[in-house]
Amino acid sequence: MGVIVITGGSRGIGASAAEHIAQKGMGVILTYNANPQAAASVVDRIEKAGGTAAALKLDVSDVGSFETFRESVVVALRETWDTTTLSGLVNNAGYGLFNPLVTVSEAQFDDLFKVHLKGPFFLTQTLLPLLAEGASIVNLTSATTRVATAGVAPYAAFKGGLEVLSRYMAKEFGERRIRANAVSPGAIRTELGGGLNDEFEVMLAAQTALGRVGEPEDVGRVIAMLLSEEGAWINAQTIEVAGGYTI
Repeated sequence: MGVIVITGGSRGIGASAAEHIAQKGMGVILTYNANPQAAASVVDRIEKAGGTAAALKLDVSDVGSFETFRESVVVALRETWDTTTLSGLVNNAGYGLFNPLVTVSEAQFDDLFKVHLKGPFFLTQTLLPLLAEGASIVNLTSATTRVATAGVAPYAAFKGGLEVLSRYMAKEFGERRIRANAVSPGAIRTELGGGLNDEFEVMLAAQTALGRVGEPEDVGRVIAMLLSEEGAWINAQTIEVAGGYTI
């Protein structure tokens, strides 16, 4: 069923998605930036469950490194799966920053932009020649693009840009039958932005129709579905995975 690249696959939603993708019979190339041990642990879990995976280092904020990364992907495809193409790309890597709009520095703004919009744009462009006809792209956005949450303005703005970019990818890559969708998580129990404390979790759960915050698995399953035949007729959509957050 092909091989998928997922950025930021060493923890949280990315790690869960990698494992669910492998469970569907797809190979996984997951990336990490600063924690090779965590990435190796995900690869080990996938392999013990009967799947195949590899971990590669990638800083999604460093566009200049993308050509070298593509070369590493080509090697991994050949040596691990005896193939030359990818069947999917998940632009998942990211980080959170809680800071009121009036105190955001230019450096903070630029760093968020590089990771959440510029990086996915140029990484997709770089890996596009490797994507097979009929491949699938999934971009991770955020429910904060729909529900304004004080303190995350730059993050939400760039995630909103990624939602728009997803539709343009679907439009421009359609001739090759490459689908592109966005997955928009709500409040999820991960380490992003420092995680959730008990008080914040209670507040978020109270604002969610299903009465709890999400788990990485809630989102990972949806990402894997979009990459599989089950999602073959879903294209140019933003799917919010949030349990009914602030309806």
